[in-house]
Amino acid sequence: MDLLKRLFGARTMLFWAIATLVVQSGIIVTGATVRLTGSGLGCPTWPRCTDESYLPHAELGWHGVIEFGNRLLTFVLIIVAFATFFAAVATRRSGHPRGVKIRNLSIAIALGVPLQAVVGGITVLTGLDPNIVSPHLLLSVVLVALSTWLLVTVVGAARQPVGPIALWLVRLVALGLVLAIWLGTVVTGAGPHSGDAGAHRNGLDIEVVARLHSASVWPVVIGTVILVAWLRSRAAITLLCVLLLQGLVGYLQYFNGLPVGLVILHMIGIPLCTAAGVWMLLSVRQRSAPVREPIPSDEHAAPRT
Repeated sequence: MDLLKRLFGARTMLFWAIATLVVQSGIIVTGATVRLTGSGLGCPTWPRCTDESYLPHAELGWHGVIEFGNRLLTFVLIIVAFATFFAAVATRRSGHPRGVKIRNLSIAIALGVPLQAVVGGITVLTGLDPNIVSPHLLLSVVLVALSTWLLVTVVGAARQPVGPIALWLVRLVALGLVLAIWLGTVVTGAGPHSGDAGAHRNGLDIEVVARLHSASVWPVVIGTVILVAWLRSRAAITLLCVLLLQGLVGYLQYFNGLPVGLVILHMIGIPLCTAAGVWMLLSVRQRSAPVREPIPSDEHAAPRT
């Protein structure tokens, strides 16, 4: 019992919240590695690797090993998700002021992990259809966002009070970031890195969608610059730095013919941008209107002398 408390007690909640964010971000990068090495169909079926076995055989080569290794990481995500849930339950029972929200977020993440695995299986069964690959990545982005929300809630940092204009600008920046990430998945579906030589593309002109994706990022950057000047918060500065680095890598990969190394760096930027954007969103709150003292009526006014 003492060992369980040490591993999954309320005091371990911060550790498991960080671990959740790390593994949910990492699966995006490893999934990209599978695609960029052409190993998306290294295991040609799902849930088994082949029709006869759950394990890859020698004929599948290193593509089978890479794809199977990525599938094994799902079990790591499940273990971390359950550990986070148990720690969240202990946190709730300890009387933590945000215990209910922490528990509910851990449940949402735990439910998202098997759903993500199923969507990943569907991508294999459909031959890496880009219309399925896109939601597969976006679901991972949602889980990163939930993991960031969980971590921010566990830390319990104070939220900066802002006026309605600044609050709506923060929300618009977050919405613009969502749009930019989605357009990035469309670019991926039109690009050369399909995950397998036989996988088809979405048929869109990559030049057009890449420019559209780039154009969608600029309003997010401009809005973030305004927030940095306006709020001068760590969250805004962090988001701006991450966006600028992600944009630099994006342009470098585009003008250099999408080399694998730069594409992987760009994929690393997706969970970083997501986490920074969620932190920015959660770092502010509506400023309360000042409470005005009632003006006393004449009958209650102090007598004049």
